[in-house]
Amino acid sequence: MRRQTLSHIRVRKKPGDPRRGWLTAGPLALPVALGRGGMKANKREGDGGTPCGVFRPKRLWWRGDRHARPMTQLPVRRIGRDDGWCEDPRDRHYNQPVRVPAGRSADRLTRADGLYDFIVEIDHNTHPRVAGRGSAVFIHVARPGFAPTAGCIALDTRTLRRLLARLGPRTRIHVG
Repeated sequence: MRRQTLSHIRVRKKPGDPRRGWLTAGPLALPVALGRGGMKANKREGDGGTPCGVFRPKRLWWRGDRHARPMTQLPVRRIGRDDGWCEDPRDRHYNQPVRVPAGRSADRLTRADGLYDFIVEIDHNTHPRVAGRGSAVFIHVARPGFAPTAGCIALDTRTLRRLLARLGPRTRIHVG
């Protein structure tokens, strides 16, 4: 039995703490971690801000070596050991998935800490991609205690899995 896809979700900062927030999805209000720079209307690479705007989820990346494939209506891609994300504004692959051979640097998606066990890729800075406007902005697993992210939106693993079952390519993510 398929669950009904959410048409939209909203992310707002928590009053008094710009690095924490609430994600509302229908009747659910879920705690989230936000970027260490709070929410930013004018996102820049490295500012630690979570970009404000309306986004769509593009696909789910997941660690198949750690978890069973989650239920979702998004396209799904299993994370491989060489998968990474280009964060270099000078590179022609900026803000895109890349292969990272051993010994090379990039944002590797195979993290030991589990933060990227489930990654929802969103369409922030994709059409067009603008160098320096922010890369690798995801919805992913939160650190213990909901410590701030580098600009992503993070939820605890159990809650994120529940949300994944309701996300689809047409879901709109309102941030701000």
